[in-house]
Amino acid sequence: MSTPVRLLGRPADELRIAAVGTSEVIRIARGPSAPAPDADTAGTVHSKIDIHHHYCAPEWREWAVHHGLVTPEQLPPWARIDTEASIRFMDDAGITTAVLKPMLPARYRSSAQLREAISITLRSMIEVATSHPGRFSYYVPLFLDDQEASSWAVRRGLGQLGAAGVNVTANYGGVYLGDPSYDRLFHELNDYSAVVDTHPHNLPGGRPGAPTVPGIPNFMCDFLLDTTRAAVNMISRRTLDRFPDLSVVLPHAGGFLPYIATRLQALGRFCEPSVEPAAVRDHLSRFYYDTAGPMAPAATLLEHVPADHVLFGTDWPAAPADTVMDLALPALEADPAFTPEQLRGIYHGNAMRLIPQLATA
Repeated sequence: MSTPVRLLGRPADELRIAAVGTSEVIRIARGPSAPAPDADTAGTVHSKIDIHHHYCAPEWREWAVHHGLVTPEQLPPWARIDTEASIRFMDDAGITTAVLKPMLPARYRSSAQLREAISITLRSMIEVATSHPGRFSYYVPLFLDDQEASSWAVRRGLGQLGAAGVNVTANYGGVYLGDPSYDRLFHELNDYSAVVDTHPHNLPGGRPGAPTVPGIPNFMCDFLLDTTRAAVNMISRRTLDRFPDLSVVLPHAGGFLPYIATRLQALGRFCEPSVEPAAVRDHLSRFYYDTAGPMAPAATLLEHVPADHVLFGTDWPAAPADTVMDLALPALEADPAFTPEQLRGIYHGNAMRLIPQLATA
C-alpha cells in the first residue's frame, strides 16, 4: 500500500502559510547584533518581539529542489531572503527578537521524508539562532495529518530542544483545528503547556495554487476566513477547556472572529455541538492574537479580548517592508484604542509572559 502524499503547501500565494521552524532555546539577553532597547520620555519601549516572522531555510530549499519536491520558480522571491536581510529589517523596525515561522511547502512522499524536512529545518534554525544570539527564537512545525511525525516533532522540538512552541495550520485536508482526530497530539501538547501558534491555509476544495475568486489572492480574504473557521471550531469543541494548559495564538488579529463574536453568541446554538454564549466569551478572552496584517483598528478586537492577549507580529517577509514600516506600524502606534501601557505590552511584555524563556536570565 502506498504512503499518502503530505500536502504542506503549494506555489504562489499559498506559500504564505506558516509551517514554522525551530532552533535551540534562545534567551533574549542581548548578543553582539542585538540593538539596545530605546525609550522615549513617555516610557514607550521601542524594542519589539516579532511573534510572526517567516523564514524559508536555504538548506531545505536546496534539499527540496534536489529531490524534485519543488522548483525554484515555485518559490516567491521573498522565500530567498537571507537572515542578514531579516536583521536589517528588524533593526529598522525596532525588533529585538523574532520568533521564526519557517515554511516547508512541498508534496512529501512519505512520513520519513517529512521528518527529514523537519530535521533539516531544525538544524537551519539552530544555526541561525546560535549565530545571532538573542535575535531569534522559533516554533516547531507540526503537520497534524501525520500523527506519528507530529508526535516525534513535539518530543524533539519541545522535549529536547526547548522550542518556544509549535505551529500548526488552520486545516489539513479540510479537517480543522478542534477536530477530535487531533486530540492525541493536543494531549501531548497540553502535557508540555505548549504555545500553539496557528496560521491559515487556502480554503479546502479549491484548485491547487489557484485563487478562489479570480484576480483576488487567497491571502486577501480566504486566509482570514480559514483562521475564523478554525477558531469557531475550537470554540464549538471547547478545545481550551479540554486542554486547559495550552495557549493558542490566532494570527492576523483573529481573522474575522472579533467581527462575528456577537453573531456567534446569538446563533451558536445552531452549531453542532451547540455553542453557549458564555463559551464564546470565554474562549475569545483566552485566545492570543497577533497584529500581523496590517490589522484593522483595534476597538472591535478589544471589545472581546484583553489587551494583554495581543502580540506584535509583522508577517515579514511575506508582508513587504514598506507594508510594515509605512502602514502597519504607524497604524498600530496611532490606534486610539490602545493606551501607551497597552502598546508596551503588545510590543514586548505580553510575549515575555506568554513565552518566559524569551526573558533574560
